[in-house]
Amino acid sequence: MRLFNGARPLKRWRYVGVFNEELMACAARVQIGLARQTFWAVFSRDEHRVRERTHLLRGRSAVEFEKGHMRLRDGGLLLDLRLHEDEGITARCPHGQGEVWTRKQAGITARGTLALDGGPAQKIEALAVIDDTAGYHARHTEWWWSAGVGRSAGGVPLAWNLVTGVNDPQSGSERAVWLAGEPHEVAPVAFTPDLSRICGDDGSELHFLAEAERNRRDNLLILRSDYRAPFGTFSGTLPGGISLAHGLGVVEHHDAYW
Repeated sequence: MRLFNGARPLKRWRYVGVFNEELMACAARVQIGLARQTFWAVFSRDEHRVRERTHLLRGRSAVEFEKGHMRLRDGGLLLDLRLHEDEGITARCPHGQGEVWTRKQAGITARGTLALDGGPAQKIEALAVIDDTAGYHARHTEWWWSAGVGRSAGGVPLAWNLVTGVNDPQSGSERAVWLAGEPHEVAPVAFTPDLSRICGDDGSELHFLAEAERNRRDNLLILRSDYRAPFGTFSGTLPGGISLAHGLGVVEHHDAYW
């Protein structure tokens, strides 16, 4: 895709979220026109501690991605993971005067090591979600999004990607629930302003309990962004009437002028 579509700059990113009982983490590389951003956060559930950094100019090499591999080296932390990527789901949807392409993977295996402050590397086995997006979003873009992993009440492994505000038509959206690795598009959803519930048009209701939060507000005149992304646990019912026995993941609200 071209760097600009008329006056609208291309926005593109790769975001990886990783979840297990010991930690929740995310890392991303973002491009908006000629601007670049890298960010990461690692939440230790045992210590109830969040380490995070955002780089706008220097330090962008802190996060490295290759197909099937993520390496985060920054702030006394080294997280090296192999990601068992699959085809995922794709959507291409209009937004403002442009369009947005996205590919989502959820519930894939992530294996590797984590070392903190020069200490020994510890083995990590977790489940991951991957968001690859590129598009010419509207000047003002606001979305609510959630992705996570878990098990159904019947013990079936599952994952989800739910959104409103972008890529969310009635059909052909990026909304999906994966059951035993198989994705299914689901009905539209709505998020409560405090991010504590996700309500589906089909009557489903997913509850979220935040444990830690990454948030950031930037005002760079032309670019402005207000961002919240708490990690936490989920309960209730996913769209499609799927009862959730246990869930880990993230909820996000992003309001941007870009």
